[in-house]
Amino acid sequence: MGNQSEEAMGASPGAETTAAEVVLKYGGGSGNGSKNNNDDEEMGRRRRRKMRMPDLRVLPCMRAVVEEEEGGGFDVLESRPAAKENGGGVDVPQQQPSHLVITVNGLFGCADNWRYAAQQFMKKYPRDVIVHCCECNPPLLTFDGVDVMGNRVAEEVLLVKKRYPSVMKISFIGHSLGGLVIRYAVAKLYEQVPVNESLKANGVPQGEEAGKDASNQTFKDRVAGLEPVNFITSATPHLGSRGPKQVPMLCGIYPLERLAVRSSWFLGRTGRHLFLTDGGKGQHPLLLQMVHDTDDLKFMSALRSFKRRVAYANSKFDTLVGWGTSSLRRRHELPMQQLSKNEKYRYVVNVEPAKAVTPQPEVSTKRPVGRRKAFVLEEEMLNSLASLPWERTDVRFSGSKQCFFAHSTIQASSLHVNRNCINSDGADVIQHMIDNFVL
Repeated sequence: MGNQSEEAMGASPGAETTAAEVVLKYGGGSGNGSKNNNDDEEMGRRRRRKMRMPDLRVLPCMRAVVEEEEGGGFDVLESRPAAKENGGGVDVPQQQPSHLVITVNGLFGCADNWRYAAQQFMKKYPRDVIVHCCECNPPLLTFDGVDVMGNRVAEEVLLVKKRYPSVMKISFIGHSLGGLVIRYAVAKLYEQVPVNESLKANGVPQGEEAGKDASNQTFKDRVAGLEPVNFITSATPHLGSRGPKQVPMLCGIYPLERLAVRSSWFLGRTGRHLFLTDGGKGQHPLLLQMVHDTDDLKFMSALRSFKRRVAYANSKFDTLVGWGTSSLRRRHELPMQQLSKNEKYRYVVNVEPAKAVTPQPEVSTKRPVGRRKAFVLEEEMLNSLASLPWERTDVRFSGSKQCFFAHSTIQASSLHVNRNCINSDGADVIQHMIDNFVL
């Protein structure tokens, strides 16, 4: 993993001296690692001295540290030398980042897909956030199903939280299938904590709250024991891939869509979840279960606990995920006449403020018998998810040579490797996401 990480960082021999150093720490959760001989240690020191990150420019007194854990993703955070008290020799501890940002990749993806976004987060909020790019779902493990992938992410988040006891807030960002995975993961991590315990855990004086009678005890929503803030999805098939035109490359042709449903096994359990062919014997498909609170997992309560929910969607050119399913709208609700380019963010064409939508059926039309079941499932999922306020941001890569790679361009998934890559136009979308991020 180490060699792959170094290549992905795109080290440049001409980097400026003010560019941030990248320090790689290998080993288990404790950070101790295994003992190496002197030659290996010297080689590692030389390699670390040579590495630079030209994309992440900060003050000379600061360093961006990328901590990589074997099988546990990598973290991007700011490392600053301790200040001297009144110019003397006593070190004064610097303020530690309090906001943990978790990013999750989609189908066939990997943690490196979010590396560019993590670097940009550090440029904007160097003292406030730690960005952790989950690595528990590499490409070959993305076929295991939304639930299995979500469980892995939940376990990894708890391990990361232990490494950074200073964090008090948490946000999640998922691309494509990763958006469904984080919906499952936050349900696993969701809990209601008494106010007194929440204040005590965060080191806040309890004051008058400590004297309240237990019968009047109030509770706060927590995800992994932290305050949930941002829940962001990008080109995510929230309603699955079974409905009409939910997979644009099939052009809405019913025989092709039917063939895709029957071939969903090709993508393993993940394919069955996306095309709603799982369940059976009285059980609902997993995506349908994920729009309700169950006895074991509070899917909707976990989503509701976040201060803001944001859905980024490609309005055109995305061949894998339809505009409606990724923006949580019915087809007649799509803002076809309101799209115009943003002066600051070239490819962001429409931004809707957060609002909840009153459950209502779509305009009735005649449907083939085979599509009626998909319509009923889609409506139930949409009515439940849209009952929560969502910010909807529509993206269109019109005029871009990268438009036909819109599904990955919206994530700028390869930009950390090469600024002229096929995803570089997605940088505007990432910047919009960061500029509107709530700390």
